[in-house]
Amino acid sequence: MKPRFSTLILLTFVTALLLMPFVFSGLYMPQLQAQAFEIHEFLRGNLYKQVTGFVSLAFVLSEIALTLRKRGRKWKIKLPGSILIWRSLHVFAGVGLVGIVMLHTVGTTGVNFNAALMWVFWGTSISALVGVVAETGVLESPRKYFGWVPVTPEMKPQKLPFGVFSKGPLIRDMRAIWLSTHIFFTFMFFVMLGFHIFMVYFYA
Repeated sequence: MKPRFSTLILLTFVTALLLMPFVFSGLYMPQLQAQAFEIHEFLRGNLYKQVTGFVSLAFVLSEIALTLRKRGRKWKIKLPGSILIWRSLHVFAGVGLVGIVMLHTVGTTGVNFNAALMWVFWGTSISALVGVVAETGVLESPRKYFGWVPVTPEMKPQKLPFGVFSKGPLIRDMRAIWLSTHIFFTFMFFVMLGFHIFMVYFYA
């Protein structure tokens, strides 16, 4: 079980739609406050923030489960299911996390630390999604070689010209870039999320 390229493209469009409110929040939030003040206050209130915040945290914890599954043998932790199933759940839960964060923030980026946290979160989500989509696209492609120069059927893996890659090396190079970027953003996100939770309850 692994999301196909077409499914991942659909998830990319869904993610783009979920990010659209952040682009237009400066337009609709003042209108909401002026024309539906009670709804605006509810969406900015403690109850709404806490409920959506805890749901967001639940999605974050579910994402950690992938790491436990991948490192299970090394850490002697046994979890059911194949790595492909857990990887698929990780992708879908990641898109779900984008959606619940959009609800939690009401599509606003925030200011200062919260704005920085949102940018890091977007980097975490987009780096993973773009990497998985690109990697799956290469895997499912009928082409054997990829590059900027014309590829002929006579080419052999041992004598590929500069800038031409077979599937295996290309995927390894792509993964080295997007996965390291995703891990960096993920680390930053967890550190900043911890500070965010601390500040919310410290100044409550």
